[in-house]
Amino acid sequence: MKVELEADKCVASGQCVLAAMDVFDQDDDGIAVLLAEQPGPELLDDVKEAIAVCPAAAIRLIEQ
Repeated sequence: MKVELEADKCVASGQCVLAAMDVFDQDDDGIAVLLAEQPGPELLDDVKEAIAVCPAAAIRLIEQ
């Protein structure tokens, strides 16, 4: 799987970090930062949760 983050859409809510802290972080302005573009399958549920709770719909999952 591959995760794509459109940082320019991010509204700095931090929900992605709460859902998948091994995949996302926030910069000093609160904007989401992608830590793992291709996280392991054990993080799939966390990534799906982050996508579901993102208020800006800035995260996409591409299953390869």
